[in-house]
Amino acid sequence: MNVSEFLEKNFLHFNARETLSAAKSYREFVAAENGGKMMVTLAGAMSTGELGISLAEMIRQGKVHAITCTAANLEEDIFNLVAHDEYRIIEDWRALSVQDEVKLRDEGFNRVTDTCIPETVMRHIESKLLVMWQDAAEKKEMRMPAQFMFDLLDDEDLVQHYQIPRENSWVAAAKDAGIPVFVPGLEDSTLGNIYAARVYEGKVANHQAIASGTMQMEKLIHWYSETSKHSPIGFFQIGGGIAGDFPICVVPLMIQDLKLDIPLWAYFCQISDAVTSFGGYSGAVPNEKITWCKLEPEAPKFMVQSDASIVAPLVFAYVLEW
Repeated sequence: MNVSEFLEKNFLHFNARETLSAAKSYREFVAAENGGKMMVTLAGAMSTGELGISLAEMIRQGKVHAITCTAANLEEDIFNLVAHDEYRIIEDWRALSVQDEVKLRDEGFNRVTDTCIPETVMRHIESKLLVMWQDAAEKKEMRMPAQFMFDLLDDEDLVQHYQIPRENSWVAAAKDAGIPVFVPGLEDSTLGNIYAARVYEGKVANHQAIASGTMQMEKLIHWYSETSKHSPIGFFQIGGGIAGDFPICVVPLMIQDLKLDIPLWAYFCQISDAVTSFGGYSGAVPNEKITWCKLEPEAPKFMVQSDASIVAPLVFAYVLEW
């Protein structure tokens, strides 16, 4: 049986049933006859977890129409593209001692659970971006963070360094499809830190090369306003934090602050292991979003309490009818 048949036969209860229900609803929402559009948000280290293998195909097949991600997910998709074979996998990562961690650090690796990213790839990409940052800062262009990565993908010199197929990069798929990628909180990333360091030491003229969060929010307002004129818009959230909270707030912004008559998000699914009772956004159940003018009361709502690196590819496979 294929993946979809496997899910339909075996995912009958608990988080498994919720996963299948979310996937069925997603598939129906973006079906041609319904014309729904989907915002996908990426928190955590989904790019290092190689979610691009399935997410890129979702984008190519027209099942994803906008992405909001942490800057870490943006940069780590490119890191993986050009340095995949240089990563180190630690199978027994829970057993690492402090001395083991120090050894990894001193060898130039940055660990994300079982996967260690080499420092060398960060410096390689920095060397490419620095020239772009300098030019944009001099011109005070304030470009979207994702645009710099799109331009990197046009760099023919970089192609020789690809260590995975380009089609496994969700950033490349987003570029090719022309869908918007919003990246709030750039400073909370390796390249964001590097950018600040280069401004501090004078190698980049100012902070006006990269669009701020509020500028990106304004662009999101335009996207949502135009898209919602023709289609309902859904929200598929992987993890929590700023990657999810930033884009979902565009609707209450438009309703409460701009006094616009705008439709709310019409589908919602979140994959998270956050605890609901501690008052955080990441663990908030979907119904709470109704009180904030984010979600239509009748919208399909799903909360899968599980590991996104397992659940998201299964949902995507079902949506793609694999």
